[in-house]
Amino acid sequence: MKAIWNNQVIAESDNTVVVENNHYFPVESVKPEYLCSSSTNTVCPWKGLASYHSLVVDGKENRDAAWYYSDPKEAAAHIKNYIAFWKGVQITN
Repeated sequence: MKAIWNNQVIAESDNTVVVENNHYFPVESVKPEYLCSSSTNTVCPWKGLASYHSLVVDGKENRDAAWYYSDPKEAAAHIKNYIAFWKGVQITN
């Protein structure tokens, strides 16, 4: 699977985990040069506290386009150290 935004491959892995129709990529498969930390957090009742990264590619920013659970609840423990994408990020085979 690949995560693509602004004509760049942000992440690529054969080992994604699908949760609620979102592909979560192992953190080591994500290119860190495209991630910019964000102070945004949200809460999922069963996964826990989500943190976000914005994507920055060729001078364009996609704010809070990636999220992850650094300390997920037990039901979501399998996505610890995984990152998912939205906001126009294309997920393809």
